[in-house]
Amino acid sequence: MKKLALALSFLLSTPAMAIDVEHTSTPITIDGVSESAWDKATWHDMPYLMDGTLPSNDADFKGRYRLLWDQNYLYLQADIVDDVLIDTHPDPTYKYWDDDALEVFIDSDASGGNHQFNHTALAYHIGLDNQAADYGPDKQAHLYTDHLVSNWKRNTTAPFNITWEVAIKLYPNDYKEGAKNTPITLSEKQVIGFMLAYCDNDGSKVREHFMGSHEVQPVNGDRNRGFIDADVFGKITLLPKK
Repeated sequence: MKKLALALSFLLSTPAMAIDVEHTSTPITIDGVSESAWDKATWHDMPYLMDGTLPSNDADFKGRYRLLWDQNYLYLQADIVDDVLIDTHPDPTYKYWDDDALEVFIDSDASGGNHQFNHTALAYHIGLDNQAADYGPDKQAHLYTDHLVSNWKRNTTAPFNITWEVAIKLYPNDYKEGAKNTPITLSEKQVIGFMLAYCDNDGSKVREHFMGSHEVQPVNGDRNRGFIDADVFGKITLLPKK
């Protein structure tokens, strides 16, 4: 029993994956087309099941991503293989998690904690229409599309993968719903809480696969904790300019 308790304690206390992010001296064009600035960024996979079932094969879903930064934005480029794209909810604030969506988790100061109905961290659910939704303090879903620029494009050759690019502005913990909020200026050695996931639906009434970049330890069997608890995010560190 003691050995089991120690093992569980180790699992729960293991630090989430840390990633270093290179600086880009020129802003990234968010058009779903890779440019030379991305060559310095490292690819990271999205192999972890967060909800639903594992994809049946790589054509069903396979994902990876890389990051860059400048003083205004955290840049994300995701390479997604998804053979069926679904967007059946025209209201972007209604059941958006049951459509295909890229979900970006951001904790600007890596402070962690519960953020389900506050903005100490954000879980941007970016739909195929490039609109971004999350819950607010009123426990209702709102659009935060003005926090980011999103664009994706499907490749014209097999496996017809999607290049999905996002430029994200970061906000402090005192972000106020409906107020005029000033984004954070990003700087060298800044540590940010980060995780990425993809909601995949191939035609069911609910999301079939929810795959992520970081392994989440389950709570009562539930690994879908990112929209609630920023402690499950990984950490990224913004590297000095070169």
